[in-house]
Amino acid sequence: MPKEINKANFDPEVLKSPEPVLLDFWAPWCGPCRRMAPILDEIEKDLTGKLKVGKCNVDENPELANQFKVMSIPSLMVFKGGQVVEKIVGLTPKPELLQVLKKHVSL
Repeated sequence: MPKEINKANFDPEVLKSPEPVLLDFWAPWCGPCRRMAPILDEIEKDLTGKLKVGKCNVDENPELANQFKVMSIPSLMVFKGGQVVEKIVGLTPKPELLQVLKKHVSL
C-alpha cells in the first residue's frame, strides 16, 4: 500500500528519499485515480527496495498540488534526488508506466 504523503512528511519521504519516489497526486472522488490505485500497488510490490510509491490527496494537500502545478489528476511524478524527473498525467497502463520508470530505476 503506497504511503500517504502530506505537507508534514513530504520533505523526509520524498525530497530526502535515498531511492526514487513515484508520487501519485489523486483524490477519492476521481474515477481514473481509483483505477490507477491497483496498478500503483502492483508497481510498489514489484519494485520494493528500488522505488518508493506515495499518494498525495490533492483535496487535503492543496499547497503541494499548487507547488507542483498539478492541473489534472491523476498526476504521477517521479522524484529523484529531490527533483521531479518525470511527470505523467492521466490513467496510465502498467506497461507504459514501467517504460517510464525504467529510465530512473533498474528493473
